[in-house]
Amino acid sequence: MRKVRTLSSVEKRSVNSELLLLIERGLHEETKRKGNTENILPKETQLEIWDKIIGKWADKRSSKEIIEDIYENRTSGRKIDL
Repeated sequence: MRKVRTLSSVEKRSVNSELLLLIERGLHEETKRKGNTENILPKETQLEIWDKIIGKWADKRSSKEIIEDIYENRTSGRKIDL
C-alpha cells in the first residue's frame, strides 16, 4: 500500500485511481501473456459487474457543498511550461 501511495503522489493521482490503473495494466499484461488480448468477459457481464460495484451516490450535502469540497481539496497538479 505504501508503494501505491508513493506512485499516486508522484503521478498526481488519487490512490483509488492509481489502484484502478495498476489493476488494468496488470490484467492487460496477464491476458497479453496468455495470448488473449480480447475482453475475458462479455460486455453485458462487465456492465452488470460495474453496476453492482458503483452502487448509488449517498451524500447529505447539497450539490453546491460537494462542488466546493471538490475544489477545496484539489491538488494543483504538475507544473508545465507553455
